[in-house]
Amino acid sequence: MTHTIRWNLHGITKINNREIKEAARFLRDGMTVAFPTETVYGLGADATSKEAVAKIFEAKGRPADNPLIAHVATKKQLEALVDNLPESAEKLIDAFSPGPITFVLPSNGTCAENVTAGLSTVAIRIPDHPVAIQLLKEVDIPIAAPSANLSGKPSPTTADHVWMDLNEKINGLIDGGTTGVGLESTVIDCTGEIPIILRPGGITMSQIEEVVGKVLVDPALANKSEKPKSPGMMYTHYAPEAPLWLIAGSVDKLQEIIGYQQQSGKRVGVMASDETANALQADQVVKLGSSENLTQVAINLYPGLRSFKQATIDLILCETFSEKGIGQAIMNRLEKAATKYVK
Repeated sequence: MTHTIRWNLHGITKINNREIKEAARFLRDGMTVAFPTETVYGLGADATSKEAVAKIFEAKGRPADNPLIAHVATKKQLEALVDNLPESAEKLIDAFSPGPITFVLPSNGTCAENVTAGLSTVAIRIPDHPVAIQLLKEVDIPIAAPSANLSGKPSPTTADHVWMDLNEKINGLIDGGTTGVGLESTVIDCTGEIPIILRPGGITMSQIEEVVGKVLVDPALANKSEKPKSPGMMYTHYAPEAPLWLIAGSVDKLQEIIGYQQQSGKRVGVMASDETANALQADQVVKLGSSENLTQVAINLYPGLRSFKQATIDLILCETFSEKGIGQAIMNRLEKAATKYVK
């Protein structure tokens, strides 16, 4: 059992260097520290140390063949981890970094083998969050950091989510308030002639195409037998405490399924857009935001999934969303979390 120190930077306009320096010292000493990014909270460790990185897998219960993302503060630090920087990556870094986008690039071996899961590539990003940037500048080493949650569970968007999952499993937690985007970064493989999106996220396909032209979507997103080039491509993810069903179709169809499940003795929870939720009756209804504002739905998705407790809800139903823009990332996460898809 590990004693977890919690540093509170929530609501502090000027970041307190003492806490950042202490957290950076923890990381340099091979310990684990959770910290906020603009997407979700990450669980960090020295990406150049196999022993430090192993503590991430242990704390999360994460499969060892699932690669991690290395976080850096600058483009120069990113370049220090790769054999070469393809032209497409250079353009995308200049356009979107710092920001919610991760680049899969040819590794030069600086990052530990358990960061890359034995692949010849490494996933790297520059986060756009004042706490993350200050921490990464202070520590001055690449930090491997998957989402700071128990493996398979909804990703954390607040320090309390991290505390709930990982207290006494990690060494430190920086509380920097609620994250912004609410979904993990877009992951794009820039090692080939045409960039390939391995995971949809905060930067959309259309935004990427405006910068580099044609991009592809990796078929391994739908093929579980493929070895993952990217974090988040394999295994069950984002699962709430109760089974989750995705329901495509009308409000009437959703209400009919709610009624049928309640008649069979189940306590039913629902996640839906504001418009749909206002027309439904269930044991617990969580509003995710307007269907006209999928950015807000993305922000509320993981807190919504975490709000259902097995003690009070037996089954969660969620409506489906348009896959336009960030809707592609929303549906990607919901499909990974769901146990059933009713079309």
